[in-house]
Amino acid sequence: MGGRIKRDRKTCATAEAEQMERDLSAIRRMMRKPLADEFAKSGLTVPQKAVMQVVVNREGISLKELSHEVSLAHSTVSGIVDRLEKQGLVERRTDTADARLSQIHSSAAVKEFLRDKMPALSRGPLSAALERTSSDERRQIGWALQRLRELLEGG
Repeated sequence: MGGRIKRDRKTCATAEAEQMERDLSAIRRMMRKPLADEFAKSGLTVPQKAVMQVVVNREGISLKELSHEVSLAHSTVSGIVDRLEKQGLVERRTDTADARLSQIHSSAAVKEFLRDKMPALSRGPLSAALERTSSDERRQIGWALQRLRELLEGG
């Protein structure tokens, strides 16, 4: 009988885990939507987005390194950088160590967006949802998320 209870408990936990996984996936989609909508307005192609992501994360990257990071030919990446530069999203700067080389940097407008607008877009849905709860509900949600994280981190 102990084996059956253990099996029933495991089956129940698996079903609950599946539902929580669906809920967490839906939450992630809803939290990303404002940011995804904003990026969609940019009109960037998939390769341009890939280049922008690398440039933002690796300021001052060389064209050679950038080509390697996005797994595209040097000439292709050079053309992408040219187009992004014309749109005011990146800047080419002379490498201080070797004047024959250039480094790719995100533009001031991109840095401003990342600093000022992106956090609000990322947190916006969560903040709006929490504004519709009581302080007790917020504490319960916070506690449950913290406990789940602890359980997951602890293996």
